[in-house]
Formats: sequence, C-alpha cells, structure tokens
Amino acid sequence: MKIVFMGTPDFSLQPLKSLVKAGHDVSLVLTREDKKRNRGELSPTPVKELAQELNIPVLTPSKMKDEALIERLKSENADFFVVVAYGKILPKEILDIPKFGCINIHASLLPEYRGAAPIQWSIIDGKKKTGITTMLMDEGLDTGDILKQYELPIADDETGGSLFDKLAILGGEAIADTIANFDSITPTPQGEATTEYAKMISKRMGEIDFNKSATEIERLIRGMNPWPSAYTKYEGKVLKIWEAKVSENISELPNINLSENYGKIYSINKDIFIICNNSVLKVLSLQLEGKKRMSAKDFLLGREIKQGYVLGK
Repeated sequence: MKIVFMGTPDFSLQPLKSLVKAGHDVSLVLTREDKKRNRGELSPTPVKELAQELNIPVLTPSKMKDEALIERLKSENADFFVVVAYGKILPKEILDIPKFGCINIHASLLPEYRGAAPIQWSIIDGKKKTGITTMLMDEGLDTGDILKQYELPIADDETGGSLFDKLAILGGEAIADTIANFDSITPTPQGEATTEYAKMISKRMGEIDFNKSATEIERLIRGMNPWPSAYTKYEGKVLKIWEAKVSENISELPNINLSENYGKIYSINKDIFIICNNSVLKVLSLQLEGKKRMSAKDFLLGREIKQGYVLGK
C-alpha cells in the first residue's frame, strides 16, 4: 500500500517503523514544526528524525487548510493516510483524499477516553484494561468508525510511562494488522462516549489532594509518572512522590485519628506514611526539591521527618 504518515511524538515511532517493515510504501511524512529549545536552537520532532533516517520526505505545515499542501497530498495518490498523535486537526478536504480513507491509532478502547491523554487517565481512573483502537477518521474528535481493537491489561504497578511503551509497541502491531486485513473488516460505529473526555495533562494536575483516598492518590502517582509527576510541598519545598502503596496495616500508626489528619506525614520504623481520607499511603520512593530520587529508607538516613507535618504548605 502507498501511505502518507502523520505523527509527531515518540508514540508515533513504532507505527511508522512497523509500516515500513511490513513493506508498505510510506511516501511522505507530515509532522509538527521544529521547536525552539535551549539557546534558541531548533529541535525536530521524533517523527521527523526517524523519517529522515528512513529517507522519507518530510513536511512540517503550519496550516492544514493550505491549497499547496492539499495539492501535494493529492499528488501522492495514497491508499491510506495513517495518523498517530499528529497534534493537528485534519479538515474534510484532507480526510477525503486517500483512496481508502484516513486511519487513526488511538490509545484506548474507544469510545472510552476520547481525547489527548487516554493513557494517563486509564490509570488514574483505576481501569483494569485498555488497548489500541484503529479507526476511520471523520471530522469529530476520536469519533470515527472502529476498524479493530486490541486489548491490553493494566498491571497493578503500571505507570504512565510503562503503559505508554506497551501501547506504542501494540500500536505498531495494530496498524500493520489492520491494513493487512482491511478488505475483511467491517467498520463499526462507536456510539456514545463511555468515559469523560481524556483532557490533556498539565503540571498542576500532579498536585496531590490528601482529602482523597489513598487508593485514588496511589493511582494518581502512577498515572503522573514520569510526567508531570505527583507532588506536594514539605517545608516550602516541592516533594515528588514517585512510588507508593495503600497501607493495609493502619495499626502501624498508633493513636492517630484518620478522619482529622489529612496530609500529615510520619516516619515509623524507617517507613514513611501519609494520612489521606480515612486511609494511609505508604511512600516507597520520593524526591525532595534539589535532591535525587531515593527510596524512603535512604531518604530517612539523611534527615528526620517532622512528625505530623501537614504537607502542601
């Protein structure tokens, strides 16, 4: 098949590699514009770097409703446009160009988690499974007809980073399989959304609210790892919590009223505990502003926890 590929971040790399490996003719790649980094230097997207390594022509259009761009895309005479986390909305004029349509790879089991951050939200919300959906694109946001779905269990210790890596690999397998079997697939309408829109993650979303349960906070910590990380403040400094678990044995915290001490931190027997909403979070690894990430045990070797300090101040 002749394919025009559109993608931008690391998540798009495996699908592009997979299409090339499967023998398809990826004749053109579209990606976002180069970004200014330190000292004003321009840095290409991961997809642009890979395309250049593969000797595939690359375009970085600033506007999608551009006549020259549309004419260039038409001239490719592509069977498919494959879109993976491109970051730009395709107008109908472009959606209608390829012979068999535009296929999107989405990192959820649609109609769950339409939107920009399905991977993180599936962990934060405590889902037990997720997956990849390949769909025919329409003018809506992740609303096109489903082609195929590929399920993946979410491990109890899954982080946003580990699930990202697994789904990127699955996405590569999925797009190759979908195109190989396209003639035998009957597109299926999605129906109504079954979860809230998976809005883009921002740094402020990582701030921990200890009025929530330890279970909710533990999921937030995993979902926000590695970025933007889950954090609070300890004595005016940012304290990132990288790994934690719900403490099943709250008897380790004697004489503490769990209903009145949300956000208080304690060290007991070389372990660190935080009181949440009628529950306790046991911290396994953390990082104080200006210091490196370390285990709770190593953290306590260099300092004493101010017992009962209320985090967030």
